[in-house]
Amino acid sequence: MRILLQRVSRAEVLVRPDSRDGVPYITGTIGTGFLLFVGFTQSDTEHEIAWLADKIVGLRLFPDHERRLNCTLTDCGGELLVVSQFTLYADARKGKRPSFIQAARPETALVLYNQFVVRLRELGYTVATGEFGATMEVSLVNDGPVTIWLEREAPSHDQLSRH
Repeated sequence: MRILLQRVSRAEVLVRPDSRDGVPYITGTIGTGFLLFVGFTQSDTEHEIAWLADKIVGLRLFPDHERRLNCTLTDCGGELLVVSQFTLYADARKGKRPSFIQAARPETALVLYNQFVVRLRELGYTVATGEFGATMEVSLVNDGPVTIWLEREAPSHDQLSRH
């Protein structure tokens, strides 16, 4: 599971319907908080979801009164905007067209995405979302700028058998 986290002062997701006569609509908007671009791979489970959700809400990425990064999302009353992004698993090492073979299949990724959103809400946070599988325009004001790459891989079968 991979997440690109951006600390924002505001962010919004606008869905552009595929048909020409479809009207764009906003699915999620937040003020101060984290915009999370989230990608999944086939081996991801609830363990990676829980670990990363707990990590995110515990990160001290907001300034205190001395302008040091000492405050958490809870400390500043922040919100979360979660946007599914399979392109986080792009492999562009060969050729000109990236491969997305490591990204989870859509039916798997949708379940994991929903589990991640539920987990964050169970932790007590306001969570806005994009729309899974849709063409979206994401607008944000990156505060800082603060951008963090987070990744958690499921243990391989070999790693599990050693414990």
